[in-house]
Amino acid sequence: MTLRKSSDKNEMVNQLLGKMDKSVADSFTYKQRKALQKVISTRDWQKHNVDFRPTLALPFLPWNFYIVFLFGVNRRGLLPAERFMAATMFLLVLFFMGLFVIGSFLVILYLVKSWLGIDLFPGTSLGLWDEFKRLL
Repeated sequence: MTLRKSSDKNEMVNQLLGKMDKSVADSFTYKQRKALQKVISTRDWQKHNVDFRPTLALPFLPWNFYIVFLFGVNRRGLLPAERFMAATMFLLVLFFMGLFVIGSFLVILYLVKSWLGIDLFPGTSLGLWDEFKRLL
């Protein structure tokens, strides 16, 4: 069985070399080919904390679809466009989390105000206190 794995690795190296110019592929020494084989067989970069890859086969369709969800530490460098997108997404998530926290704080503050019976604008109400009392 290990012989088959070795031949698979050799086949992958041969496919890689086959995609190069013949003069470049022929210039690789035995040591360089072994180094390529070692790099191809090393799959440390494929280890993720969450690796979810289901396949979806829909009836009456000749194709299968797959979904990939990976989660883990990013070990590769980001391109400037990717870095900009990551920073933008981080700021958006931070903004919406801030909105949620501030909104929750204001609702709690309003409920405490209503519980204490403080009426800032006589005759007006948002109805939150009545709804809260009804739920309790």
